[in-house]
Amino acid sequence: MENKPKLSSKMTILLSVNAAAILVAGILIASAIWFNGGMEFRAVGERSDIVDDTVGEMALLESVSDSNTKTSDRVYVAGNDDYVSTASHEFDGSSVSPGELWNESAITIYATPDIDICVGGGLSELGEMYWQTSDSNVISGFYNTARTWLGYSNETCRYPVIKGTGTTTITAGTYDGLRKDSITVTVIDPPVEQWKREVLTLVNKIRIKNDLEQLAWGTTCENAADIRAKETMTLYAHTRPDGSSWATVCEPPEAGGVSGENLAIGNAAVSPATVVALWMGSETHRANILNPDYTKLSVGFNFDLNSDYKTYWSEFFSTY
Repeated sequence: MENKPKLSSKMTILLSVNAAAILVAGILIASAIWFNGGMEFRAVGERSDIVDDTVGEMALLESVSDSNTKTSDRVYVAGNDDYVSTASHEFDGSSVSPGELWNESAITIYATPDIDICVGGGLSELGEMYWQTSDSNVISGFYNTARTWLGYSNETCRYPVIKGTGTTTITAGTYDGLRKDSITVTVIDPPVEQWKREVLTLVNKIRIKNDLEQLAWGTTCENAADIRAKETMTLYAHTRPDGSSWATVCEPPEAGGVSGENLAIGNAAVSPATVVALWMGSETHRANILNPDYTKLSVGFNFDLNSDYKTYWSEFFSTY
């Protein structure tokens, strides 16, 4: 996708694209295993719900502002901040029982999804595994690799292809039959209004660390931010689908004012924490977040499982 950025820097994010399922012939492997003090034969079947892990690239649109305000010269404080996802994403950090993969019997995840399906913490060198789902209307399959750019492990995690909300049973195992387990996964919609406010909270934490005034929720441009998030489904640009400038969605009052916009879409922006981390990793987007002139922030978020990129975010900064 081509666009004409108004500022100079760019950042690349990865977006999953639709991939065709790979139909794999079922096989059975019989292994003699010493298990719980006795000899046991376990049959392991491969399923056809693993999909190709093809990914595409899209440039993160550079932020824009309708003012000539200089970029803030304040220093961004790097480190293990609240908005950066650095923790282990395995569902359990303790040891898993012999022959099993999870201590948990059930988990709940958002449909964005904001987490990959991972085996128990501490497990490694499992070899090639098979993954299957009992309800393809909820989770239809798994990409062969996890989203490593979000901190997940290719060795023990798989990125689920979510098709809808509901409950399904995920079964995974190793082809040698040494480990096999099932876990009930409930998929729910993301809390849209809550997540929008969480973005404001995270932005204000960053501003506090940089000795900046906190931003208030922008009620004047609240609806405008939602409109811009929805418009990115049609045209991912700072130009609106009707050809007008992004700033026309919430123009300043007669007394004047300035505004700026950050946008992000796709599976690298699946939660408030990941989208704020994405923006903070880009010089121009970070400049909007750290601009001392802004006093208000409106956040738009649109989620549509049936769309190309599923998650669509906008930040509308302003002085009015």
